[in-house]
Amino acid sequence: MPVAQRLATAVVLLFGVAAAVTAGLAGTPAGENISWWWPASTGAVAAVGMAVLTVWTWRRVPPSRPSAPAPNAWQALYALLISGVAAAASLYIARNTPDDVYYVGRSVWVAERDIVPLNDFLFSENVLPAMASLPPTASIEVLAGALGRFLDMHASSATWFLLLPVMAVLAVLALWRVVHRWAPRRPVLAFTVAAAFLALVAGSDAALGTFHLPRLYEGKGMFVSAVVPLMWYYLTRWFDDGRKRHLVLIFALSVTAIGLTTTAAIILPMLVGGAALMMLLVGRWKSALLVGVVALAYPVGSVVLTQIVLGQGTADGADAVAYDAAYTYRRTFEIGIVGVIGGLALWCGPLLARRRTAGLLAAGGALTLSVLMVPGVLEWLGSLTGISVVLWRVPWLLALPALIGLLCTVWLPTRFRSVRALVGVVLAGSMIASFAVYATPMWSERSWVEMRDRPSWKIPERRQVIAEWIVTLDRPDGFLLAPATIMRAMPMVTSQVRVVLPRDFYLVEYDLESQFAKDRLLLTRFSDGGPAEGRPTRDEVAEALERLDVGTICVYNGNRFARRTAARLGYAEFAELPPPVPDQPGGVTCLRRN
Repeated sequence: MPVAQRLATAVVLLFGVAAAVTAGLAGTPAGENISWWWPASTGAVAAVGMAVLTVWTWRRVPPSRPSAPAPNAWQALYALLISGVAAAASLYIARNTPDDVYYVGRSVWVAERDIVPLNDFLFSENVLPAMASLPPTASIEVLAGALGRFLDMHASSATWFLLLPVMAVLAVLALWRVVHRWAPRRPVLAFTVAAAFLALVAGSDAALGTFHLPRLYEGKGMFVSAVVPLMWYYLTRWFDDGRKRHLVLIFALSVTAIGLTTTAAIILPMLVGGAALMMLLVGRWKSALLVGVVALAYPVGSVVLTQIVLGQGTADGADAVAYDAAYTYRRTFEIGIVGVIGGLALWCGPLLARRRTAGLLAAGGALTLSVLMVPGVLEWLGSLTGISVVLWRVPWLLALPALIGLLCTVWLPTRFRSVRALVGVVLAGSMIASFAVYATPMWSERSWVEMRDRPSWKIPERRQVIAEWIVTLDRPDGFLLAPATIMRAMPMVTSQVRVVLPRDFYLVEYDLESQFAKDRLLLTRFSDGGPAEGRPTRDEVAEALERLDVGTICVYNGNRFARRTAARLGYAEFAELPPPVPDQPGGVTCLRRN
């Protein structure tokens, strides 16, 4: 390496380390006075420097054939073993996720009704307009429902016992493919670190580990865990080899991405745009244009169709919450030592990738994300597009676990291979130890996960028992009113029981100030119980029950106010489920309209 390039590399790494350290410390007691402008500005300098260096390398380093070695038998066997472990573990990890009322509930509807609901199916019988934030393009839930109907099994079982293990295998192998393609050396070690990062860094609702095994069956989990690394992999293959079959696979991935989540329509243009920019910088404008058209034709076309032709707009109030760059970084990259490691992967990792194409494209992703992390950019983008509520997902464009794995592939200028290998093992061990000590693993209760002793549904077991018991009751016509957690579980059990409020978050689609929303919130507060000062009056409850046509009320036995009030309003007790432990809370009483 020429002296000038060594000096430039050292300067870029210096800025990258400074950005990583300040980004990891910002928001902690040790860095409470650090302005986000420090990591944003130093990170931008490092990202621009990496782009320049990787372009320089691409132009001056001749291509090798093959561009990357094929994995040998034991490497492939190791990747398969890890994927098998992940598949088995997915059956025993249960995360209570509020979004499941929509995702799994839609699958249950398809399996039981044999139709695809293109309108609202949670508050109405496929009558009210579909939620504006969920246009009818995502189809993974329909696949799960169709699979359940075809196999004559419950859609929730088909999702969690069949699809989820298969998805776990695919996600792990997708990570292996991009790590092996990008790692210049020690790919198995890098893959181990990447997999450990996903397993050990969960906890928060936005950490990438929470979107892996605990939430892979949700389309967005599979998108960030499998489609994103595969997209980087095939972009690398296309730019290396120029084979048309890789373009076909890129197009298929883009279709799959939109079928998994509409978030792909936001992330894919950023991801592909970063890669295409680097192709343009090295003079490969034809490759950049071709891959841009192939990768973005379907995502952009689906947005145009749903937003313009079908009239799907943004829900009123859906963008009330917006996140700035600092908060966006912390939600995905974490803080403290884990945040520093994530920052090193972002602002230094591309320089450790395999020379030429891998490093070039990784630098494009890092440059794109670094621009988005500049204060004010996300806010401007949100105001321009109206998608502020989901812009915290922009870090998904980067294959972050793969770049973290590359940190242990650093090369030392020594002729002793054993020393270089030892340094790699020490770095890998140090990172894994840091994840284990300073982060929250995906199987922890702090990750909202419950470890079961047998394969089971991803619903708290008591809620599932109550919901299934209510289904068996001889209920009158009309809506079911129950505690909020039970109503949220019901759509995952059956589509035949209509509940007052499947999830309060979705009421933003129907105007929170409308009678439609106010009645549902009032009755849920009534069925949940609580302090006397927050209770609705009997007259308010009576009017809301009549307007919503509530036929059955089920409440916990401890909610005496709801039981007395319902009885005075003409509802009679007709069924009781005893608590799991005698003389303890947890029993449920149901009343029906006379």
